[in-house]
Amino acid sequence: MADTSQPDPIDNGYYIGIMSGTSMDGVDAALVRFGTDGIQNTASYLSIPFPTDLKLELTGLIHPDWSGTLRYIASLNARLGTLYAETAESLIQKSGIPKNQICAIGNHGQTIWHQPDDEPHFSWQLGDANRISELTGITTIADFRNRDIAAGGEGAPLVPAFHQAVFSHTQQTRIILNIGGIANISLLSPNQDTLGFDTGPGNSLLDAWCLKNQALPFDENGKWAAQGKVIPTLLDQLMSESYFERNYPKSTGKEFFNLTWLRPYLTAEMNPADIQATLLEVTAASIARGVQLASDSTGQSIDEVYICGGGSKNLHLMKRLQQILSPATVKKTDILGVDADWVEAIAFAWLARQTLLGLPGNLPSATGASGYRVLGSIYPA
Repeated sequence: MADTSQPDPIDNGYYIGIMSGTSMDGVDAALVRFGTDGIQNTASYLSIPFPTDLKLELTGLIHPDWSGTLRYIASLNARLGTLYAETAESLIQKSGIPKNQICAIGNHGQTIWHQPDDEPHFSWQLGDANRISELTGITTIADFRNRDIAAGGEGAPLVPAFHQAVFSHTQQTRIILNIGGIANISLLSPNQDTLGFDTGPGNSLLDAWCLKNQALPFDENGKWAAQGKVIPTLLDQLMSESYFERNYPKSTGKEFFNLTWLRPYLTAEMNPADIQATLLEVTAASIARGVQLASDSTGQSIDEVYICGGGSKNLHLMKRLQQILSPATVKKTDILGVDADWVEAIAFAWLARQTLLGLPGNLPSATGASGYRVLGSIYPA
């Protein structure tokens, strides 16, 4: 039953953002209050791992050769909706914030297919927002990507608008680099429009290869990759992928960068640790190529790079990025006052607020849409 007492005004009330990204390492949630100049107060954070069975089912679903039933997908949609609602409830209990002070939940959902290039263009996220609204009694906003796609955009990345609102500097040209399963950048310049795009794989190939060969969901701190040596011929073949050379706007996902994409380039004599080292270099090199593309196309010299997302915990990757992106300084977004683990969850809280205020959530300069659009579907409490 919804709380019928009057919530705070939508411009200064609390919002919950829920994000489960392409890495599928868990569900991140943040409870935030925004002011006129950005984040006013972050009341609480929470991260819960995906139940193992649900993660395996979702991982199997995001595959070009998957075959199954509509009933199976609908069941996953319902189960995810319940999981997101339970996450929101746990976050609220942890925070101690009364529900009547929470204006909305912004739920990204779990992407199972992102198709911005082939007709028809669409992006599909699971996580029944009806259940979230019903179980929490809080207005829920979901399906943020498809209005941008309907307006001719890629539907991704959507975080550049939030990065612009929170991380812009009046003098420095900055890159905000999010490394989830897929890596994306936002270029924030005091002299021109913000732009952003997906650079290519972030953790997706590293995680998949680690799971296959080490039976571990990820390579902690990049230790396994650090034990291997980059295979030059394999690196050259992988970096010849045309996506890396495409101009923006562009976006991609695990339905493209996965082990099926990798497999044709592997040979029996290649050492698994060396392959992992090479995949880490592909992540770093494709990010660097994306940063260079943004710099060259705008004529802006990059002063600073701030990293967020799960990839920021990979110490070996962070070290390599510091080397390859020099002379720009490379640090986590923590130094800007926003914990690197929570940037995306906070972004979808911000996007929910934009929706309720009737304000655009996309940046045409990032997604390629024909104009600014109010994003998301509203599921009232």
